[in-house]
Amino acid sequence: MRDKKENRNMQAEPLKPEETPQGEAPLVTPEEWEELNKKLDETQAKAAEFMDGWQRARAEFDNYRKRIERENSQVYQNAIGNIIKRYLPVMDDLERALQARPSDLPWVAGIDLIYRKLQSILDSEGIKRIEAEGQAFDPNFHEAIAQEHSDELPGGHVIAVVQNGYMLGDKVIRPAMVRVSE
Repeated sequence: MRDKKENRNMQAEPLKPEETPQGEAPLVTPEEWEELNKKLDETQAKAAEFMDGWQRARAEFDNYRKRIERENSQVYQNAIGNIIKRYLPVMDDLERALQARPSDLPWVAGIDLIYRKLQSILDSEGIKRIEAEGQAFDPNFHEAIAQEHSDELPGGHVIAVVQNGYMLGDKVIRPAMVRVSE
């Protein structure tokens, strides 16, 4: 029982060898005391080193997780963009069919319904049409197929859109084919 009490006292306030109660032999010699202090310092240094290593590993893992999430998001966007790009010619054909539609035939309403469904799918995936007509020509968003004189627009502006361009977020899936004023 006495040993446990002394151990508790040592944990709360460690005694120096010269502070032992009178009449009792010191528990450790001064040399042993110095050796224990040296081991304590070494152990505390190792603990600090391990803590630093653990914190670095945790930070590296967090950075890795964030990088993987960004890469997965980018892969998903690229996949969606590639799939949607294959359906854009169908969208173009439907738009041309609707521009030249006869109004007295019943199947025209069906074509219009198909076009609206396809447009809603594109909208739900975040695909946006590039607004080009009347805008300044930008090679990042437009592909010029002709230059024409225009009295209405200054040079370097889009006169007409030949084929619509589309974007997914900030990425151009397909540039708009346009005619540009001289």
